[in-house]
Amino acid sequence: MANKSLHDPIFIKEGLCASIHKPEKFLSEVSNGAGFADTMRDGRYRMKRFKFIRLFEKMGPGLITGAADDDPSGIATYSQAGAQYGFGVLWTMFFTFPLMVGIQVVSARIGLVTGRGLAANMRRSYPLAVTLFLVLLLLIANTINIAADLAAMADAVKLVAGGPRHFYAVAFGVGCLLLQVFIPYQRYVRVLKWLTLSLFAYVGTVFASHVHWAAVIANTLFPHVILQTNYVLLIVGIFGTTISPYLFFWQAAQEVEDIRADKVRNDLLDAPEHATQHLKRIKWDTVIGMGFSNLIAFFIMLTTAATLYPTGLHDIQTSAQAAEALRPIAGEFAFILFAAGIIGTGLLAVPVLAGSAAYAVAELMRKPASLGLKPSAAKLFYAIIAIATLFGTALDFSNIDPIKALLWSAVINGIVAVPLMAALMHMSSQPGIMGRFIVSRRMNVLGWLATGIMAISVLILVTISL
Repeated sequence: MANKSLHDPIFIKEGLCASIHKPEKFLSEVSNGAGFADTMRDGRYRMKRFKFIRLFEKMGPGLITGAADDDPSGIATYSQAGAQYGFGVLWTMFFTFPLMVGIQVVSARIGLVTGRGLAANMRRSYPLAVTLFLVLLLLIANTINIAADLAAMADAVKLVAGGPRHFYAVAFGVGCLLLQVFIPYQRYVRVLKWLTLSLFAYVGTVFASHVHWAAVIANTLFPHVILQTNYVLLIVGIFGTTISPYLFFWQAAQEVEDIRADKVRNDLLDAPEHATQHLKRIKWDTVIGMGFSNLIAFFIMLTTAATLYPTGLHDIQTSAQAAEALRPIAGEFAFILFAAGIIGTGLLAVPVLAGSAAYAVAELMRKPASLGLKPSAAKLFYAIIAIATLFGTALDFSNIDPIKALLWSAVINGIVAVPLMAALMHMSSQPGIMGRFIVSRRMNVLGWLATGIMAISVLILVTISL
């Protein structure tokens, strides 16, 4: 008989009373196993695993949003930062963390309170031409990002298994599209949530490398800023990669989706009695999600800083190049982990990029926008998902330089981010939109600080790029 315990999943499912009323079965299992101590130890392990799964399943949109921020394009930026400047860029993740939390909490709060996405609220509050311009730029930037992510995923598979790169790009693009269209919302969100675990591959790559932890701690806690154009440009790129417009739209939209999926829930303007519970959930969900995102970005930079930087391999342009460069230095295990992380994060990020653009366009046009609806009930919404994904896939066959495309994508994202962040902060403080749930003074300060820093970053990026 297999060794079981009180904490066996069957026991958990049936409940405590079931085992209490069958003591002879429990005693028999203990006597036939490795002993009472082993049984209880195994039970505690099973219970901890069960609790983790339950806690993980309860995590909201903040986790997926944060994980989607570490897409293959972002991995390329973080890899380049570590390879070029070593441990001297690690401090950026602690600097951007509170700024990310501030602006993402505001985005989620607007969706939760009003029961509408960001584009729908912007259309009600600002001239149509302004909102249309920002949404169009978002669609363009997201499509370019999708193309870059699919290319990185295809390169990663080719590095590991060989074969035709274009075939892999098409397979990933079509696969992501089919998942969004045909899998029911609740099941699809669960798939995305479990894909976030692929990011732990980058924790593994660090421990497969030789790291001088004293130097890591010193450079993280005591930043050393280098007044050079390339360094400043890279820092700006990190800020632009970390704080991205598509994340604002996605997290707000997922709060609205959760309201629709739960038939007994309403937005907070209609159900203020639930405010404390849900606002607290948003806060901690976002803190955990953005903390997870920045922690993984930290480990990516740490990996290339500890392995590539000391050997003089400073010119890393793509995430696949970073994975390939790791192979002779950190070994096959680190190489495979890094490549697997690129594929996993891409499978998570591509649907978020396409979905956030679709939410924005459909809401702007006052059309149904929900992954919980069938394609026949939300034609424009799913059409935008298909167009963004397939056009991004098609770009892989063009002669467009992917590095230059990513640069222009970053510029476009910045152009969208600054006015969008200003609009978010303005809407979140308006009683006419938020009722009595306007943002707190502390969150207001954090949000405007993030907006100001992004404005300066974009100004620097545009000045250097032109």
